Amino acid sequence: MRSFPADLVRAQLAWSATYRELAERPGRAESRRRLYRLSAEVFFHPYWQRRRPAPAAWWELRSLGRSDGAGN
Repeated sequence: MRSFPADLVRAQLAWSATYRELAERPGRAESRRRLYRLSAEVFFHPYWQRRRPAPAAWWELRSLGRSDGAGN
């Protein structure tokens, strides 16, 4: 497992929670705006400037935001 910066992991966790919230209650403009902001925060994070993201790296980061936050 890669070691991601804490702020990137927090943003991914918040993204996943917001995505689940929108899935349960679609049409909420505030949640959509938050999801857009978090998407940009994750995608343009400085971590990706040092290392070009491989699909496996994106998958690992996304798995951190699923279920219990540990990828389980």
